Amino acid sequence: MNEERNMRIYSFAPIVDANCRVLILGTMPGVMSLKKQQYYGFERNAFWRIIYDLFDSEPDEDYGLRKEFLLRHGIALWDVLKACEREGSSDSEIREPEPNDFGSLYQKYPGIRAVCFNGGPAARFYQRYVVKKGVAGNLDFYHLPSTSPAYTLPFEKKLEQWQLVRKLIDTSI
Repeated sequence: MNEERNMRIYSFAPIVDANCRVLILGTMPGVMSLKKQQYYGFERNAFWRIIYDLFDSEPDEDYGLRKEFLLRHGIALWDVLKACEREGSSDSEIREPEPNDFGSLYQKYPGIRAVCFNGGPAARFYQRYVVKKGVAGNLDFYHLPSTSPAYTLPFEKKLEQWQLVRKLIDTSI
């Protein structure tokens, strides 16, 4: 039996502050992200390029600056899952999922008004492990196409749908 198959992996702390109005949720960091200890650390993932394009900016190379960029624009970032077992990076391989504590997050950061899911699996895990346990809050929920290179929608089409994040930020100021 492959030892790695049963290895428990853990997500990161949220990137959030009191000014955040929109929360973007992924499912669980992939192998490269875990290795780098950075959200969306795989260079072929379009997340950072999309976020910066929403504000007509060039992506910073420095991860600390990327986090500051999110916060400066009122965007929080987290994953639905706190921990799971998974081989590789595919969400379809997730076993024994454990959700993050959204009740505490929403209580601590009441300015969050909207939640945007980065792909279908994040929305499904949230529905199954968070909403069904009674944590919903007074929030609006939106499904966006995954920024993963595994989701083959062209970049321009992804960016077009992700413009919603910018609209949500602009209307909540």
